[in-house]
Amino acid sequence: MKISPTRKNWVRYLLQWGALAAIIFFVSGLAQLLFPKMEPADPETLCPMGGLEALATYGVRGSLPCSMSSLQIILGIALAAAVVLFSKLFCGYLCPVGTVQDLLLKLRGGLHIKQVPIRNGSVLDKVLRILKYVLLFWLFYATATASELWCKNLDPYYAVATGFKGEITLWMAIATVTLVVLGGFLVDMFWCKYLCPLGAISNSLKFWLWLGAITAVWYVLGLVGLNVPWWVLLGVLCLAGYLLEILNGNPKLQILHIVKNDATCNGCGLCNRECPQGINIADSHGRVTCVDCTLCGQCVGACAKHALAVGVSPRVKGGAWKYVPALLTLLLLGVGVWYGSKVELPTISEEWNMEQVDASTLKSFDIEPLRSVKCFGSSMAFKGKLEQIPGTHAVKTYVGKHRVHITYDPAVTSPEAIQEAIFVPTKFKVSAPNPATVRELKKVTIHTEAMPDKMDLNNFGLQLRFSDKKIYGVESEFGCPLIVHVYMDPAEEADAKWFKQMVEKKELEMPMANGEVKRTPLGFKFVDLVPGEEYIPIADYLHHMFSPFKAEYKKRVEQYHGKKQFLYEVADANFEKPVVTRNLPFLSNHLSKEEGVIGVYLNLNQDLVPAIQVRFAAPCTADRIWQLMTMEKWTITYKEDDVREENAKISFKTPGVVKPIQ
Repeated sequence: MKISPTRKNWVRYLLQWGALAAIIFFVSGLAQLLFPKMEPADPETLCPMGGLEALATYGVRGSLPCSMSSLQIILGIALAAAVVLFSKLFCGYLCPVGTVQDLLLKLRGGLHIKQVPIRNGSVLDKVLRILKYVLLFWLFYATATASELWCKNLDPYYAVATGFKGEITLWMAIATVTLVVLGGFLVDMFWCKYLCPLGAISNSLKFWLWLGAITAVWYVLGLVGLNVPWWVLLGVLCLAGYLLEILNGNPKLQILHIVKNDATCNGCGLCNRECPQGINIADSHGRVTCVDCTLCGQCVGACAKHALAVGVSPRVKGGAWKYVPALLTLLLLGVGVWYGSKVELPTISEEWNMEQVDASTLKSFDIEPLRSVKCFGSSMAFKGKLEQIPGTHAVKTYVGKHRVHITYDPAVTSPEAIQEAIFVPTKFKVSAPNPATVRELKKVTIHTEAMPDKMDLNNFGLQLRFSDKKIYGVESEFGCPLIVHVYMDPAEEADAKWFKQMVEKKELEMPMANGEVKRTPLGFKFVDLVPGEEYIPIADYLHHMFSPFKAEYKKRVEQYHGKKQFLYEVADANFEKPVVTRNLPFLSNHLSKEEGVIGVYLNLNQDLVPAIQVRFAAPCTADRIWQLMTMEKWTITYKEDDVREENAKISFKTPGVVKPIQ
């Protein structure tokens, strides 16, 4: 009985379909159903393309693109090492898009539909191959200049894995998915050969000696003062990769090859028919060195005469060697995942005013976790804030662990002074007391550690919200350790043991609207409970915790000065919620277009209820203000030449009252 190439090459299919099944398992949400505490998977986590883009960006800017991790970079390096030493193992054994291309090839064969033939080495083949190098240049250039991972915009794998809801450009994603499916059905491995930018990188790396020489020349030119822009080097490398691929498509520097016993071969051509890349294996001698070869082993499995094998030379081959590519793939993946989880490259590494100090006298310290530092943009914002503090000279941010590494001059400042300067006092309302029944609140103070970020207090407040005690608010004040004030019902009792239990919970469990629970790891530390307590009137507490809003139009204030003015007041306890407060500037923008409107405010009214107040004078009227506030569409001016009609951002149910301004 004839054994199919698939059965003979079962290791490859096990890896391909195992990788695809794992991706589906994690990105579909099945993993979270079976293991509720598991974090949702990022489809890009194990993508080496993003890692190589990030590595290039780091070389150009000294920073990583947003959301990139060292794991992706290490896997990108592992892919490059595999290509240089062995072959395109990722393409042949792990890539989900390559697996789909394989499946489409087999589907077309099963349906007995003829392919659209594009012979390797033909004019059309050579012209089409340039497309992936153009795409490669564009993606790397865009990523390095914007510090955003541009491959996400059009990556067909990422688009499908996120259900077309990720950071994609929809038309690009639809186009690439269409090209993968339709192109792969009509032309063998269409995406892999002609459009895949990772394929362009892999093919270029097979000529690593040439690429290394070009890069060395560029570096030497820089040393002698001829500074050639980095993007020129990128263009030359892409052009060189393309020319080497079409003019010298048989690199011989890698260790492993498909090797051939010419004496045993009977020239049947089965290997050619089984090769997904369309390589002319039958006419090769000794070793198959085609740039397209991925060591997938299909030709080896198809050969009835055992004339083909995997090996380092025609004399060393066969036997267990056929499992080597798969084992190397697993080994490199495992080492990459292990090492990538151990190291982290800084998202930014910035210095300033270093020429003013003796670098040998500088010291450094870390702050972790600083959850507001979570991407390139927030890292640069943190750096900008740090630059304003005398005595600071450098910062590195590690967004994976929300860690910052700060370098400072100990003769000018100290870690405590820097932490105080960057500290943001925070207030968080746990629940709303009823002023009609609660006359005063009890204020207790605790000390905590490992809460350097303003979001930490919010998370702690949410922990208290789900406790069994009547806690109304928390407030942070800088100190080493951190000072946290807790406002609670006067009848409640809470000792140090209870606070320690609440502070040191391992994770915050937040019930979501869809019934799921969002889990956020914490890691706070309780230090002590300060002896004593104080009581404050409820009105003082509400005013203290309230964040007012004020938007006045200077010309209108001057225009209506001395004229009779009014406040149109709409009160609602919900107006203090973030969903309302963050949209108040839009409401002000919309109302400001009405003649007679002088300002918009959010204040506590005399009943201690949050109230939106619109200050106006004739010719404006209360009825007109209510009509403007309840329009389905608001007119928002973003710039002088950018005025938009947008859906109302705040809804109002009960008309307000008019109060004269004395």
